[in-house]
Amino acid sequence: MLGRPLLRFVRKDTHINFMRGRYMGLLVSAVLSLASLILFIHPGLTLGLDFKGGIVVEAKTPAPADFGTLRAALAAHGLPHASIQSFGAPDDVLIRLDAGSGKETQTLVDTVRHTVADALPGTTILRADAVGASVSAELFRNGMLALGISLAMILGYIWVRFEWEFALSAVVTLILDLTKTVGFLVLTGFEFDLVMVAAILTILGYSTNDKVVVYDRVRENLRKYRTMPLMELINLSINETLNRTLGTSSTVFLAALPLALWGGATLSGFAWTMLFGIVVGTSSSIFIAAPLLLFMGEGRLKRGAKTKTGTATAS
Repeated sequence: MLGRPLLRFVRKDTHINFMRGRYMGLLVSAVLSLASLILFIHPGLTLGLDFKGGIVVEAKTPAPADFGTLRAALAAHGLPHASIQSFGAPDDVLIRLDAGSGKETQTLVDTVRHTVADALPGTTILRADAVGASVSAELFRNGMLALGISLAMILGYIWVRFEWEFALSAVVTLILDLTKTVGFLVLTGFEFDLVMVAAILTILGYSTNDKVVVYDRVRENLRKYRTMPLMELINLSINETLNRTLGTSSTVFLAALPLALWGGATLSGFAWTMLFGIVVGTSSSIFIAAPLLLFMGEGRLKRGAKTKTGTATAS
């Protein structure tokens, strides 16, 4: 009794034929990724402060913010293009200015500070960040480089641990996951900054772990059921790991959900992106990575498994 899990998402003897929908899964994934690439080209990502440069000032006003007064005051100080918005409570104000506003970033910060304080006496400045244009360009290059290196290292790791069919199908699936996440960012309008790069890297790591769990079971079953057709074997492997997959996904999802709901403007974008990535990464392990492995490994993985098993037995 003590060894039984308190919660099982599916029965232990579940036999769902996931591979029956392999073509539809790949088609839907390809369409969504293509649409995401189109969105990436136009209208494109909303770059955050880290990648486009400029300033961000968060302020708390003594009463619900008067945006008309703030805009007029900033325009009078030569900042008519300042973006002013409310976040959280009615007295929380977020002011943004691009780096190309004609002034040095620190001068912009000081101007906004004094303007807000004069226009709405009693206002408290909560945060004031500034990033120059040259620094933002370097941060963007480093962020893209981090994503590229991450994919390359994942490919190398899975290639060494498994076989090339596993590695290639995993990396192709991760790229499809990445493109869908980019489309999600474009549609939601969340700013793409270093925090989002961290979210995407976290999603890639989680998705990789999920795929490795399924692949491990496939490899074990290749050695255990040497005459079973590959499609049936992959279905069996997914069903055997389904409870673990759903349990892990649900745990991470529930951990990120409070941040999305109550994390505030700084963390909500990161958390919602994580939630989206968890759903995409979990579903792609079943409906994308597994069918790709079936197409790439049909007729080869079984022979490889037999050869390795025979060698091990002989030795």
